[in-house]
Amino acid sequence: MRSMVGLTLLLLAFGAVAEEEESTPCDNVETDQQTYECAKYSRQTAERELDAAFNDQLERIKEQYNGQTAQIDDLSRRLRDAQALWKQLRDADCKVETFAEKPGSKAFETAQNTCLAQRSDDRSEYLQSLGLQ
Repeated sequence: MRSMVGLTLLLLAFGAVAEEEESTPCDNVETDQQTYECAKYSRQTAERELDAAFNDQLERIKEQYNGQTAQIDDLSRRLRDAQALWKQLRDADCKVETFAEKPGSKAFETAQNTCLAQRSDDRSEYLQSLGLQ
């Protein structure tokens, strides 16, 4: 019985370590296909984090201006407008960065996904740093 408990604890500890070290398509990238998959994964991850940072900022506005509907609405609108303009700039910048690649090619998609991921990561950091007053 004692060895069974020890084995169970060992398996639980191993499982916890395995969860912490979740593998991604960006682990051990060596081929062009792996680079493509990593760029696609990075973009998807960055865009999810960007959406979360944006929604978190909207929630912080509601908390900061609790009960002040006019201020909440005005600042939320400004943030949404800024986000829409930022997306236009991000997309335009990425069109410049991917100009040399043939649209539709894996090289183009890899470059585009990498650019969008980098810009989205930067924007997430910016949104998280806002201390609206």
